[in-house]
Amino acid sequence: MTGTETGAGAPAAAPDTSVPRSAEPARRIGTVGEAATRLADLAIAALPDWVERCVVEACERGAVAAADLSAAARDAGLQCAAEIGPPLRDLLATDVDEQQSTPLSVLRCAVRFPTQVLADGGVPAPGRDDFDAARFPDDPYGLTPASFADIHPDLGPIGIAWGAAKAFEVLQRRRTAEPARRVDTAESARRIDTEGQR
Repeated sequence: MTGTETGAGAPAAAPDTSVPRSAEPARRIGTVGEAATRLADLAIAALPDWVERCVVEACERGAVAAADLSAAARDAGLQCAAEIGPPLRDLLATDVDEQQSTPLSVLRCAVRFPTQVLADGGVPAPGRDDFDAARFPDDPYGLTPASFADIHPDLGPIGIAWGAAKAFEVLQRRRTAEPARRVDTAESARRIDTEGQR
């Protein structure tokens, strides 16, 4: 863990993007809407520190002084939150039956921000295996988060809570629709039987 993960070095005028280190909010979530709002809020708040942490860790692997890129990383982190935030909120605000992507897929698009800082700073990219290179061709530094927790540990339980709330909502809708389908099927069968007896 680096100092950037706790918000150290952030400009005084910057908004508070710290993420409370507690899984308690996940246990209090009731509806999918509440879970979606909580997930978006925490993910967007965590993005600036995540970008800075990616830059620091990549610099350490490449034997480059991270301090030389700290200002650029900080700016990129704020820009990342500003640009990734709206599409993330839009997706999570979309009806669960109409969502065509996942929050993690949207968050993975944030990789371009630390990648640009590292490339501009001349940080050497590590070697990658063919599978990773083919799966994430725009991620030469191997920064793509495998899970919400890779962006911030507290996002793990929130992501699970959102997934569970979404699954519950979908299941409830199916259960509500099932009796109506059975009534329609029974009515159709009755009509066919009645017509056949004429």
